[in-house]
Amino acid sequence: MYKDKPYFTPKRTAPRRRWRPLFVLGICALTLLWYYKSSMPTWQSPAKPLDIGAELWKWAQTIDEEGSSTARADWNERREKVRDAFLVSWHGYEKDSWGSDEYNPVSGRGRNMIEGGMGWIIVDALDTMIVMNLSTEVRHAREWISTSLKYTQDHDVSTFETTIRMLGGLLSAHYLSTRYPTLAPIADDDVGAAGEDLYIEKATDLGDRLLGAFESPSGIPYASVNLNKSEGLPSHGDGGASSTAEATSVQLEFKYLAKLTGEAEYWKAVEKVMEVLDEQHPQDGLVPIFISPKTGQFQGQNIRLGSRGDSYYEYLIKQYLQTSGQEPVYKELWDESLRGIRKHLLAFSQHAQLLVLGERPNGLRESLSPKMDHLVCFLPGTYALGATGGRPLAEARKSADWSQQREEEIFIAKELMKTCWATYLKTATGLAPEISHFILDSPPVMMGDKYPDPSSTSGSTTPHELKSISKPLSRQSGDSESWRQDIEIHNMDRHNLQRPETVESLFYMYRITGDEVYREWGWEMFKSFVKYTAVVEVEETELVDGASVVKRIKGFTSLSDADTIPPTTRDNMESFWMAETLKYFYLLFSERDFIPLEDHIFNTEAHILPRFKPTGELKTGWQRKAKASPGAAAAAAAV
Repeated sequence: MYKDKPYFTPKRTAPRRRWRPLFVLGICALTLLWYYKSSMPTWQSPAKPLDIGAELWKWAQTIDEEGSSTARADWNERREKVRDAFLVSWHGYEKDSWGSDEYNPVSGRGRNMIEGGMGWIIVDALDTMIVMNLSTEVRHAREWISTSLKYTQDHDVSTFETTIRMLGGLLSAHYLSTRYPTLAPIADDDVGAAGEDLYIEKATDLGDRLLGAFESPSGIPYASVNLNKSEGLPSHGDGGASSTAEATSVQLEFKYLAKLTGEAEYWKAVEKVMEVLDEQHPQDGLVPIFISPKTGQFQGQNIRLGSRGDSYYEYLIKQYLQTSGQEPVYKELWDESLRGIRKHLLAFSQHAQLLVLGERPNGLRESLSPKMDHLVCFLPGTYALGATGGRPLAEARKSADWSQQREEEIFIAKELMKTCWATYLKTATGLAPEISHFILDSPPVMMGDKYPDPSSTSGSTTPHELKSISKPLSRQSGDSESWRQDIEIHNMDRHNLQRPETVESLFYMYRITGDEVYREWGWEMFKSFVKYTAVVEVEETELVDGASVVKRIKGFTSLSDADTIPPTTRDNMESFWMAETLKYFYLLFSERDFIPLEDHIFNTEAHILPRFKPTGELKTGWQRKAKASPGAAAAAAAV
């Protein structure tokens, strides 16, 4: 569909002439020098990244003093600090492990997940650099994508991760470079079409190869895919099942690719997944976390919104919003899920009435596990997004479709947001653990019992009664604070992987409610990341009057234990640190009209895609089937 166009002008061969040897050598030397400097990677110009790292380290030494200031917050200045943190992270990666899929900032090494690598970090961070208007860094990344990015490695990769990170990253870069050409502008591939060809060509090639994962008997994608062969491969564990969240969190990417190319095949492949899943008639809209590509049926009864369950729910409302409300089936599925979450998974903690999102590992009829992965902290922001569609809350409340149900969704969003924030305040570093456990009453007080859903026939609760539950969290530690007694952190769960979900929700909550408290919580989180996850290098320089020591931050790393000071580091920077966490911080501290929510959708890796109205073959090609009554099912079984 697209012809290859090299981004850089090919070398031209000069006509042969008779020059004196010395002059020829001089010309060659100058040419080589010019070529060397012009092609030099950005990290080889040390002044900029090293100065930023040194200044960021100096600022980090004053973080504890900042709280005494009464000056009004300068959000532009704070946003620049996030940009600085990104730059030192990026330049450390450029210097130590350029092109590698994984980066260890403490040891200064990198490695590839498969032989040859895929530039995982480069593609994942690309649209963050565009958003931050980092032209030099985008140019270097784009050069690598043009000359080195390939999908011919004869090795299996994760279908889900490759879709959300690689395909999503390329699609977002394409969109941003064409929709916002003044952000990190680059030389055109075609005059007047900045960035268009390269990113969409790479995305189309990748999308074609990923389609092989959907060639299963049921249409549910296999967990892995060999991109070289475009061949899907079942999971090596879990009985060959695919993660439900992973199978149902590739739709935004493929639907936008279909919109760009006009190829309905992409759309139909991912839409089929949603049809197959809904035919299983999940109880109260809640789905088990495994599904079989072979049969299309759920495996096991484990229900949770943490790992392997989370983004199924996220993509329900986002599919509806992506296509500008033209696919109401996904809004219907979303509303069903919210009722199920309220009924089966939301409970109140014993002492402080924190709203807790638990799990049902053995099915909805068995006991609730009061365990919250950090991953579930995407939900507060997504609740708010679903309630208003991304509009400011004050505006949404004036619309004709506003209801008591939407009002209570905003309340739930606020309460869950506070619980996620509490997991940060609980630790010594101010950075949340990977998993938190909560103390509940026995039996637990469920929200669905205490405050019935307003859409049910049993009545509803007024907003005033719901607000009376909410209590502020004290920032000071002390045994007398009841909310601290409600949170337990197990030894094996103390690690912090630089995850984005809480700041993601803070971003949505601020954009939708306008409440500055969410920005302030985000700023406290960012300062903790800088203070406790920074990797510092020391350089000694011999001077005439003695040695000079320069300290600078060269990157940021995950933690093995976020509840001790100093924390134990892991020597690993996850790619989502630059792709998601820092991007959401940057947007949280930006003005509301920068990349407005009303016009955009963020995929589950924070890659930015536009909303659009589908046309032609790009439409919902399936309808929900009525669930058989218990009597009819029993009669059919008897036959």
